[in-house]
Amino acid sequence: MEHPVGVAPGPGKRLITDVRFRTELEICKEYGIPHSQFRGIGDGTWTSRDRAKALALREYQRSVCPQCGTRAEDWDDGTGDTEDAYVAIRHRCIGCQVIADKQDELKDNDTAETHGMKVLLVPAAVHAATQALKDLQRGKHHHDEDDE
Repeated sequence: MEHPVGVAPGPGKRLITDVRFRTELEICKEYGIPHSQFRGIGDGTWTSRDRAKALALREYQRSVCPQCGTRAEDWDDGTGDTEDAYVAIRHRCIGCQVIADKQDELKDNDTAETHGMKVLLVPAAVHAATQALKDLQRGKHHHDEDDE
């Protein structure tokens, strides 16, 4: 029996076609709760249906490439031409660019002090507040020394 393109036979086919349902189950997985409880109709006890949904999600997630997020079935339209299902585009994430630039700086200054260093993005306002606090603390220490 032929199945529509992108739809798997048997359990789990709703996970492929229903993004909202899949999102609900992913949230349930994240919080460790059964789907019935998420929907407000359960008491937190895992029913056989909840377990079947959780297992179907696991199977679906195993079929998804962890790098690109597609499934082999997404590429097979039955014609043998498997390269037209998606289009690869270029996208620049400014945050990733800033991180990569800072990581390059660490590589250029490779010393024992830079080993193990990680590059993090911190909101500018948080960074400014942290710096102001450090400056105040430094000024207080210097001021305390002057009082003695």
